Amino acid sequence: MTKHFPISLVLVCAQIMGNSFSIAHAAPVPNGKAEHIVVLVWDGMRPDFITPQHCPTLYSLATNGTFFRRNHCVFVSTTQANGAAIATGAYPGRNGIQANVDFRPELSFLSAYASESLDAVRRGDLLTGGHYLSLPTLAETLQQAGIRTLIAGTKPVALFHDRSSRKDSEAAKQSVTLFEGKTIPRSVSEALAKVNDDKAFPPTITYPNTLQDNWTTRSLLHSLWKNGVPQYTLLWLSEPDKSQHDSGLGSSNALLAIESSDKNLAEVIKTLREKGLYEKTDIFVVSDHGFSTITAGPDLESILRKQEFSGGKKLDDPQAGDVMVIGLGGSASFYVIERDEAVIRRLVGFLQTTDFTGAIFSRLPVEGTFPLERVGYVSSHATSPDVVISLRWNSNRNDYGAPGMIISSGGTRGKGTHGSLSRYDMNNTLVAAGPDIKKGLISDVPSGNVDLAPTILWLLGVEPLKRMDGRVLHEALLTSKAPAPNVNVKKIEASRDLGLFRWTQYLQFSEVNGTFYFDEANGEPLPK
Repeated sequence: MTKHFPISLVLVCAQIMGNSFSIAHAAPVPNGKAEHIVVLVWDGMRPDFITPQHCPTLYSLATNGTFFRRNHCVFVSTTQANGAAIATGAYPGRNGIQANVDFRPELSFLSAYASESLDAVRRGDLLTGGHYLSLPTLAETLQQAGIRTLIAGTKPVALFHDRSSRKDSEAAKQSVTLFEGKTIPRSVSEALAKVNDDKAFPPTITYPNTLQDNWTTRSLLHSLWKNGVPQYTLLWLSEPDKSQHDSGLGSSNALLAIESSDKNLAEVIKTLREKGLYEKTDIFVVSDHGFSTITAGPDLESILRKQEFSGGKKLDDPQAGDVMVIGLGGSASFYVIERDEAVIRRLVGFLQTTDFTGAIFSRLPVEGTFPLERVGYVSSHATSPDVVISLRWNSNRNDYGAPGMIISSGGTRGKGTHGSLSRYDMNNTLVAAGPDIKKGLISDVPSGNVDLAPTILWLLGVEPLKRMDGRVLHEALLTSKAPAPNVNVKKIEASRDLGLFRWTQYLQFSEVNGTFYFDEANGEPLPK
């Protein structure tokens, strides 16, 4: 492969979507047999933890439907980047959400901000004419085609799927978003407490986080579904992510968290059966990312200051050359104020000598790095960082026997995190079952979170409003007559002479019919 990852610049342009939403669509003609599609997100669920002991319901779906053994999240392998990828079928360079924490001076001038916060979402839409996410989401596309949707999430990332409080079409007016106990429209929220023993959304996270997840699930099944199940529903659960962060991958609490999510999946299936809809429903269970165990947590801000870089996690009236450093668990991003080239090059040179850097992606062409485009960013984009690093990882096992150890930008040794280009972070769960899904298939064809939206649109017979980076998962669909996919796997390397050491890094990726998936990347300075 000789060209970079094909992503075009589309962010912050009202023309991106404005005309699309005024187009009148004919009634969709489905390609699938299912009358309903339900997506469940198990936040942070690794596919190697799908066992009959801890998640019998998911295990049954995986063995009786299709298990996508080589599914991939997008990089950065964190919740918000993948929430947007699942919603839009596109990589961060096109949908505009790059990580859990971003830096855009127009939204937060002196510090980074949580990209999923309601304040950021509303400010972002206000400043961009409704394009905080710069591409239409799956829910928005379906509503434009006259299909009602329901989005329910324990976490605020659910907002990314359907965030607008302004409803123009009839389908949009009948659609509901539930996020972190709040609803759009607000009038719906009162009924949710009634089906939860007259209790509001629990304000405190527990480990496992059963109270919040159960509240969200009951609200969906017994209130939002009370008057009918729409053609498309998404339920985003917070576990096992919360417990894996708190007590470590494979810990007793983390395993209980997996059991909790499995019980909520069982409740969804039970409700569909009671309504006579189970045999008419395609179910997709996906996770946003994988998970690893922390081996060390360097303080990047302190390390950079010792090397006489100005800046940190928060800037005081920033000047040219100051460096904003944002820790993202298993990765980190760096923004250099006014794109000072000398500072960027010095920063990269330093990172290539450290004991924590795994792979470096740079806006500028610097020896021993890969361009941002290689992992789905756009170097020329105004909101892209100048440097992104994936922190170093290995395949050693933690105290509970789970493989995958990682250096984290902050965090506690032995606890869980994610965000890197480790194979354990990038390989995430995808299971599908239903009348349109092949039974008993273990698919080794690479797939990804970006494929979920185009696959669902294809099944429902709805055309995307904008080009998607993902592909339709034809290899798992009974009604598809597409030829067998063409799979290519490639590994690229970069290196740089550092005097006593030589920096080397690699990136392995898979390509299927023009869609790219990032398998893993790592690097280190080696003695000559």
